[in-house]
Amino acid sequence: MSVGEETRAQEPQPQQSLGTSAARNLATTTKSAPQMQEISSRWLLQALPWVNVQGGTYRVNRRLTYAVGDGRVTFVKTGDQVQVIPAELGELPALRSFTDEDVLGELARRCRQREVAAGDVLASFGSRVDTVFLLAHGRIEKVGPGPYGTDAVLGVLADGAYFGDQTLTDPDAIWEYTARAVTACTVLELPRTDLDQVAERAPSLAAHLEQLHAAPPRSANKYGEKAIDLSAGHVGEAELPATFVDYEAAPREYELSVAQTVLRVHTRVADLYNQPMNQTEQQLRLTVEALKERQEHELINNKEFGLLHNCEYAQRIQPHDGAPTPDDMDELLSRRRGSKLFLAHPRAIAAFGRECNKRGLVPETIDMGGHRIPTWRGVPLFPCNKIPVSDARTTSIICMRTGEKEQGVIGLHQTGLPDEIEPSLSVRFMGISEQAIISYLVTTYYSAAVLVPDALGVLENVEIGRWQ
Repeated sequence: MSVGEETRAQEPQPQQSLGTSAARNLATTTKSAPQMQEISSRWLLQALPWVNVQGGTYRVNRRLTYAVGDGRVTFVKTGDQVQVIPAELGELPALRSFTDEDVLGELARRCRQREVAAGDVLASFGSRVDTVFLLAHGRIEKVGPGPYGTDAVLGVLADGAYFGDQTLTDPDAIWEYTARAVTACTVLELPRTDLDQVAERAPSLAAHLEQLHAAPPRSANKYGEKAIDLSAGHVGEAELPATFVDYEAAPREYELSVAQTVLRVHTRVADLYNQPMNQTEQQLRLTVEALKERQEHELINNKEFGLLHNCEYAQRIQPHDGAPTPDDMDELLSRRRGSKLFLAHPRAIAAFGRECNKRGLVPETIDMGGHRIPTWRGVPLFPCNKIPVSDARTTSIICMRTGEKEQGVIGLHQTGLPDEIEPSLSVRFMGISEQAIISYLVTTYYSAAVLVPDALGVLENVEIGRWQ
């Protein structure tokens, strides 16, 4: 090729048709509605039966229950030193109603920290109980003799649990199980000798423990409720017991919580830019979606009424091996009748699926509005990304019975609000400012109530990062 021909080849050719960039000026662009990544399936809002609360407050009346101190003990960690908060010793049944802060502080100072390796035995079956153990961190198994001569795991304890507290009221108590560390643990020990020394110098503690020792045992059923005296199997004219059903004098009341925001739209936008989509409607749609996401988050995590914080300690169980196995799910189901649903983080569901795969199990699925939802023992396992995952890659699995008639878990809301667009969700016009900005108050009211303690159970500290 000659130099002239090469030069002509490099020269730009004249455009022979209309370019796409110019043509777009005359075209109508096809647009999507505004998208939002935060939107999730929100199965909890769909699965909960909602009860209309006209007065803004829902009172849960229960049969009288004797307080037994089924709480968890809280600790303070400074560096590698762990201390129990003195007032938290009141979670121990024997110290439930004891309020002398100075004495509780002295008992807290006498708790000795101990680091325990995995496999170490803290208490042996049949030996005398002479120490109260407070578990600050780790996991401990309670192992007892089985019916056929083999060891049986009676339970698993985790952070905040305590055991050996019977020594506070019965100096002659013996261990009915062996306490063995499954993982490395940090425990605080309060020996019986230290308790006696404090009681010698603190008449209030001595009198409190003596009163507990001398008080006649309360007649209660296995749930801690005041017993109803009955007679059965008698013949003839036997004298029948007289009884009545006592109620809690101060039942718990749930006030409706609120989630609100003020949506602002400029009148110029609302007037001029409403085709092909209404700007106000789209702004409102995305705002409502965000409110519903926050509503479900609060129903799970709120410290006042959230499910994770309102589960009784007796209904919290620990996985035997860390990962969520079918055995753990069966244990969770066995704690209540008529379980209606599981809630778990999607990563926890994946971890449970891996455990099923190891055993060659394939959970059945059911159709829920066009979605295939896995089940376990016929109970649907719904995903919920509002259940937190800790930095240690652990999470929780919730199991519940629902409905008022079943004495389960219910959602609370109030319908019939002014300018209501959905049940218990309203959008109220607030006016136009001097800057020509339209304001709308978007509000939703909600709460949740656990009618009886065994309606809600939690499998805690579930490991989701194990792959083998």
